[in-house]
Amino acid sequence: MVSLPSIKRLETQIGPLAAQERTVAAIRTALEAAGVIFVDENGEGPGVRLKKSPACQD
Repeated sequence: MVSLPSIKRLETQIGPLAAQERTVAAIRTALEAAGVIFVDENGEGPGVRLKKSPACQD
């Protein structure tokens, strides 16, 4: 679990995330559970996107 003050502090930082590994892992786990996919470098830089909802899949 990551506290709200920690999240707010991290959101105001410029540049790479300056946090302990376990904090970064907890944030990533929470975002992935909410449907965020982290995209690796693909020539245009890393990024994120949302998973398709089951209703949108063909």
